[in-house]
Amino acid sequence: MALIEVSDLRKSFGDVAAVDGISFDVDEGTIFGFLGPNGAGKTTTIRILVTLSRQTSGSAVVAGIDVASDPMGVRSAVGYAAQATGIDRDLTGRENLILQGRLHGMTRTAAADEAELILDVISLSDSADRRAGTYSGGMARRLDLAQALIHRPTVLFLDEPTTGLDPQNRHALWTYLHDLNRDGMTIFLTTQYLEEADELVDNLAIIDHGKIVVEGTPADLKRGVGGDSVSLSLRADGSDGDLDAIAAAMRELSDINSVKVLDRSVVVYLEDGGGRIAEIVRAVDRAGVRVGRLELAEPSLDQVFLKHTGTRLRAEEVKPQSRMSRMRKRV
Repeated sequence: MALIEVSDLRKSFGDVAAVDGISFDVDEGTIFGFLGPNGAGKTTTIRILVTLSRQTSGSAVVAGIDVASDPMGVRSAVGYAAQATGIDRDLTGRENLILQGRLHGMTRTAAADEAELILDVISLSDSADRRAGTYSGGMARRLDLAQALIHRPTVLFLDEPTTGLDPQNRHALWTYLHDLNRDGMTIFLTTQYLEEADELVDNLAIIDHGKIVVEGTPADLKRGVGGDSVSLSLRADGSDGDLDAIAAAMRELSDINSVKVLDRSVVVYLEDGGGRIAEIVRAVDRAGVRVGRLELAEPSLDQVFLKHTGTRLRAEEVKPQSRMSRMRKRV
């Protein structure tokens, strides 16, 4: 059963289409991922689905509730953790959770009981009565996620949940999300990390310039790349390089699935790339051109993204400011 249904969703800011007619469904009990670079439309989409922004046109239904006609109903059914942590650094971890529960209409007793359970699950019980301002980045991120879970939502929305975390905390959060999903939680997350998408999601949509360019399971998307890829890049100074000549030489080879010309390189998709490196080198040599670097890669989400967008995805390792710190700067 689809728990999220999106049809021809559009959001424009003036003449700029941030979300440009996307459609997709998210099945109950799955982890669904949006993969794309900054500015692709990921955050705009998720903000529409959690009713923090209104679509220009199209429709979106979350947990059987239309986001435009009943936003309060949607808010009671979802949990949301934004890119910037929303914890109050002057409150303790426990107080943050109880406050969030009360904002969701829980009694103080119920909020306190649920906070106790969640603090144990996210391994913050020993730090529950410390000010959140003393927490490490990983602890703060776990507390922020716990706030989104305090009212036991039907769907959990996470906007780039591991941005700014070190590898250890990132993998710990992945484990926690897997546990939530095994317990029946439906999760919608956005990410710009290829490894994260490959590790976490059951179904993936790659979004670029406001449009979904391809959708499917990570395994199916990788199988659709068309074999291994060999990337032939120009020298850094551009000397002795001719992309068109390199591409022409590659297209003359037999059993080539496809050839893609990028800004500074040519990518060839073919079966058994490792066994055909010598043949590729000889073809380039016959064409009288030189390359600066040759790379062989097995099918990966990086190759999926490259094939469907013509560019490589480069995640920006920038730790976002918390909402509270931004507020303090404005005071």
